[in-house]
Amino acid sequence: MERTPSATKSSSPERWLDEHGDALFRYAFLRLRDRDAAEDAVQETLVAALTARKNFAGNSAERTWLVGILKHKLADHWRRVARTVTVDTLPDADDPDELLERFFDPANRDHWRVRPPAWSDPDAALEDKQFWGVLSDCLAALPPAQARAFSLCEFDGLDGTEACKVLGVAPTNLWVMLHRARLRLRHCLEHNWFERQR
Repeated sequence: MERTPSATKSSSPERWLDEHGDALFRYAFLRLRDRDAAEDAVQETLVAALTARKNFAGNSAERTWLVGILKHKLADHWRRVARTVTVDTLPDADDPDELLERFFDPANRDHWRVRPPAWSDPDAALEDKQFWGVLSDCLAALPPAQARAFSLCEFDGLDGTEACKVLGVAPTNLWVMLHRARLRLRHCLEHNWFERQR
């Protein structure tokens, strides 16, 4: 069982990697989908934490504090990536109308073509490690820009304005990326997880 330090006690920096390294790596890898980049983000987090450790007041768990620093390192990573990605590569190659027609009636976009199946217990799925593996695979299948946008907004809780700054895109581009990502993830999860659970 993984040990979680109390909110008031801080372990020595020499123990951080042993106590929190795996959790930090999983957090980074789920968002970056790149082992080397995730390892770099964890290293940068630990170095920043070492520099700022005297500012840690113990008002939260040590891991929570480290994850907060990691979130900033991930945002820095996405800013660097956004500066090197050209605008042409941001939208994916799919025709948005074709994607919508997979799910909605072309004559009336307010009606499903085929109603989505009922998910038996979505809350229980969130506690299942296999579910997280399937979700990770579904995220890996998304175009990179959509995966970054989804991770920033849904996992890291950035609002639209912050996500646009990190990604270097206009609000309309962000909403299109999020819409496409959600449609694809829904489709992927239905076929690779929820249909198998029935």
